Amino acid sequence: MVSINQFPVAADVHCLQNEPQLHTSRTSNRRIAHTHAQEIRWGHFRGSSWRWRFSPSSAPPAATAGIFSFGDSLTDTENSLRFAATRAGPSSRPPYGETFFRRPTGRASDGRLVVDFIVEALGVHHLTPYLAGKSAEDFQRGVNFAVGGATTLGPDFLKSRGLEPFVPVSFTNQATWFKNVSQLLGSVHSNYRTRIMASSLFIVGEIGVNDYLVAFAGNTTVREARTFVPHIVGAVRSVVAEVLAAGARTVLIPGMIPLGCDPHLLALYQSGDHDPASGCIKSLNDLAELHNRALNGMLGELRRAHPGTTILYADLYGAVADLIASPRKYGFRDEPLAACCGGSGAYNFNMTAFCGAAGTAACADPPEYVSWDGVHFTEAANRHTACATLKTNSHPLLNSWTAEARRRIGCAVRLKA
Repeated sequence: MVSINQFPVAADVHCLQNEPQLHTSRTSNRRIAHTHAQEIRWGHFRGSSWRWRFSPSSAPPAATAGIFSFGDSLTDTENSLRFAATRAGPSSRPPYGETFFRRPTGRASDGRLVVDFIVEALGVHHLTPYLAGKSAEDFQRGVNFAVGGATTLGPDFLKSRGLEPFVPVSFTNQATWFKNVSQLLGSVHSNYRTRIMASSLFIVGEIGVNDYLVAFAGNTTVREARTFVPHIVGAVRSVVAEVLAAGARTVLIPGMIPLGCDPHLLALYQSGDHDPASGCIKSLNDLAELHNRALNGMLGELRRAHPGTTILYADLYGAVADLIASPRKYGFRDEPLAACCGGSGAYNFNMTAFCGAAGTAACADPPEYVSWDGVHFTEAANRHTACATLKTNSHPLLNSWTAEARRRIGCAVRLKA
């Protein structure tokens, strides 16, 4: 494994590695909430990095030069595997990655993530994980700063509320990494950096899920968690403003997923206020909707403050909610709240037997499931979300976000008899 000290742009990551080890969860609630961050706590890396290139050779030249992505395990394509203290676990061993890669790659899914499908649809180069890069050449076609288990809010805020983050990585760290990359690109030539920033797509999020899970792990009530919303949205705003100041012209900001439909939270709060139509927990979905309203309000302010830029919103909530409400319409099974991979128990999720552990097994047909491991989505669900994002955000400035781009990743309504 390459030493973190060999990465010229990642000195701050070396400091993070010297943080105290993460504590073992002491309560059932803590173990449940920790599952969203398990791939960073248990990740490993062997030999040289896997550099997957998904784009078909027949894809036309991309109008978008590359993608710069920030986020958590819903977007992390390898960074979590680069931390020395977090080298073993579910996403680094079978059955993770079985559907597309045929082996684990550190992605928290059976296959590709939403960002992988967007990369493929736009015909751009696969993103370099930040912790795998060394030179300006490594980063010129895009970077993935996302880390599984990352929070939007920093440890100081969380600890002021009596909470302990899952991992020592927040949006502040990812913003610092972005500055490092920007400086490295600028060291080649200022115009070089300017061209890359102006012609790339910046995806800021999804981020915030772990902030709420950290809160729930500390026995914070949903009502109290609602007070986190302005702080989380403010942190997202800071990162968006930072990439715009660096020269970004096109920024996509994904919203919050429907928290109340996650199998691990459903298993935790079985006595919650379930919606009779969807089976999801209403108070948790209300929290997600509050988050998204605040996020959209903030994005409106940024659009007014930055005319001439394209600031887009990705409705992850709506995309996932559609699958929950009408699974058969999209080719999924009639039990959309059950996990494909896991142990026994409600929703096929067991807090003591997470996907990949002894005694657990993956379902025979992952493409028919929305949830992969009770916390993260299947490749099929991720494809659906990517397709919905591309369809909604076919902005004139993104001339590669066309029907052809969507066709490349198989976007179509799959009707099931």
